[in-house]
Order: sequence, then structure tokens, then C-alpha cells
Amino acid sequence: MAKKLNWFEYWIGHCWMTGWQNIRGSFRIWADLMTGNYKDYALMWYDDPYDECVDWFWQCLGDDDTLPKEFLEGLLEMCDRIDRGEEKTYSIDEVMDQLRDRLETDHSENDCGSEDV
Repeated sequence: MAKKLNWFEYWIGHCWMTGWQNIRGSFRIWADLMTGNYKDYALMWYDDPYDECVDWFWQCLGDDDTLPKEFLEGLLEMCDRIDRGEEKTYSIDEVMDQLRDRLETDHSENDCGSEDV
């Protein structure tokens, strides 16, 4: 049976710590705005770095990264099942090989380059 989170672990360990991380992120972006250090916020050549930084700041203020207690307990239960060998896991190599095979099969079935239109 998976470990259940008590309310102290949930509120202090997750909610409180997540809240402080969100506050830290907001202040970091605010500091970038105040010091003019927003050149790295523009991802595309046509983006205005200042506008992007302002948008990130306002979006960051609305972030709430806390997760429900039941969801976290479900993740803990899944980790326990994986540790006990009750869940099938896949390596990244297996996943990539299956994806590559599927793409090659789809490409060969949909190949219409040899037909005249």
C-alpha cells in the first residue's frame, strides 16, 4: 500500500513550498523588468523582448502549481507499483524504436510519389 500524505506533509511539503517557488519566479521576472534584463524573453525575431517579459510576469502572477492531495497520492501509489514490478515500463530506446517503426510503416503505406497525378 502506498504511503498516504498527511495534511502536514501536503500543506507544508507541497503547497507552501510550491507557493514560495511561484513567488520567487514572479520576483525574478519583476527584477528583470526593473533592471532592463529582458532580452532573453523574446523567442522569435519578431517578438518584442519587453512585451514578452511583461506577459511572462502577468502570467506568472496567475500561476498556481499546487496539485490536489489525491493526485499526489496516486503518483506515489503508481511509483510503488512500478517498484514492485506490477506496472510495465518502457525504456526510451524501446519507445523510440516503436515510434520509428510506426513512422516508417506509415510513410511506406502513404507513399504516393510514384503515382502520376
